Amino acid sequence: MTSDPLAFEFFNEIGIIDQLIGTMLTNALPTGMTKAQFTVLNHFVRLGLTEKSPADLASAFQVRRPTITSTLARMENAGLVSIRADPRDARGKLVSLTPAGRDMRERCITALGSIAPALEPIIADAEMQALLPTLRKLRVGLDKLRD
Repeated sequence: MTSDPLAFEFFNEIGIIDQLIGTMLTNALPTGMTKAQFTVLNHFVRLGLTEKSPADLASAFQVRRPTITSTLARMENAGLVSIRADPRDARGKLVSLTPAGRDMRERCITALGSIAPALEPIIADAEMQALLPTLRKLRVGLDKLRD
């Protein structure tokens, strides 16, 4: 029996962790909030964005434009984002967070605190803290590879 390449094993573990954490995250979010919607809210706040086009958001999340358009439409209906015509491009749109969107992001962050007790017997806070620089280095490097 041959062993799998190291890169496969590494990304396989990350993929499985992503699926498991994704389910925990979805279950912890406030009712009606989806993981996709939360990631949009968090993207704006984390990067300090004021406006972004749907095309730019689709690129950032590596999803197709119709996927992000559908997510943004639901978010606009919920009052979490505002979508307006781009004054520089008659065909384009610009998306921005509303105060309700910023509040929902904070509600989500608070709700995600419910995951912490489940993680305590698995990984200590100090271990998570020690892993963060490596995870950030991996994220930044992978992000650069897609450009």
